[in-house]
Amino acid sequence: MLVLVAPGQGAQTPGFLTPWLDLPGAADRIAAWSDAIGLDLAHYGTKADADEIRDTSVAQPLLVAAGLLSAAALDASPNVVAGHSVGEITAAVLAGVIGDEAALRLVRTRGLAMAEAAAVTETGMAALLGGDPDVSVAHLEKLGLTPANVNGAGQIVAAGTAAQIAALVEDKPEGVRRVVPLKVAGAFHTSHMAPAVDRLREAAAELKPADPAVTYVSNADGKAVATGDEVISRLVGQVASPVRWDLCMETFKELGVTALIEACPGGTLTGLAKRALPGVRTLALKTPDDLDAARALISEHAGA
Repeated sequence: MLVLVAPGQGAQTPGFLTPWLDLPGAADRIAAWSDAIGLDLAHYGTKADADEIRDTSVAQPLLVAAGLLSAAALDASPNVVAGHSVGEITAAVLAGVIGDEAALRLVRTRGLAMAEAAAVTETGMAALLGGDPDVSVAHLEKLGLTPANVNGAGQIVAAGTAAQIAALVEDKPEGVRRVVPLKVAGAFHTSHMAPAVDRLREAAAELKPADPAVTYVSNADGKAVATGDEVISRLVGQVASPVRWDLCMETFKELGVTALIEACPGGTLTGLAKRALPGVRTLALKTPDDLDAARALISEHAGA
């Protein structure tokens, strides 16, 4: 059984889209999406520097576009789909809930709204590596921080004000090896993003979602979602709610997933799966050179 997953913000690196644009039709597809949302995705994916693509309003549409482009090149039929943070919008397309252009328009609104919310107060996020989750969460709450991403495999991402993140760096929870500030522009998946929820809800009201054609696992609680309306509702609320990727991976286990492929720019979620899902084959789509190995994996595991 195959799960296809899509990464969230922070997975982007300068120039990561470049090799994908050499695939037949890819440049035209990116150009059409760019026109639809008023953002030059080709420029940002090939020529922009790290600071430019760190901008939330740029990073989010760029990640969804890259995920969709790589999934189209793969031409997979997964049994299960899921996405981390903004990757859930990619997953919604892969499940047949919404179309490509609708997804790009939605994520453009999401990125702009979250960037505006982040500008109100200086906020950020930091990854905690190692330690006991219960101990770490209690420590974060003591510092006024939110466990915004509970990723499993010994990783929690904290979010809050810049001052709170600085306090965390100086005062790590017991057992945590390192605290690593992340290259994101706000405290995502916390109450700091509440203003973005209303903007996104207005944009989502124009969508006409279909029910998922494959199993769609929500990162709000790791549950499979059966209706398109519920998928969209969760996409909206998820902006200001924690990501529970640990629960998604627990669901993958329960479903009997035997292989996991991560859409471009892959790496983060496959790394978590290698530690949390022993025995599950993993593959990250980083460049088109990975497509043949991914297709071979699909032939072995899809439909199993």
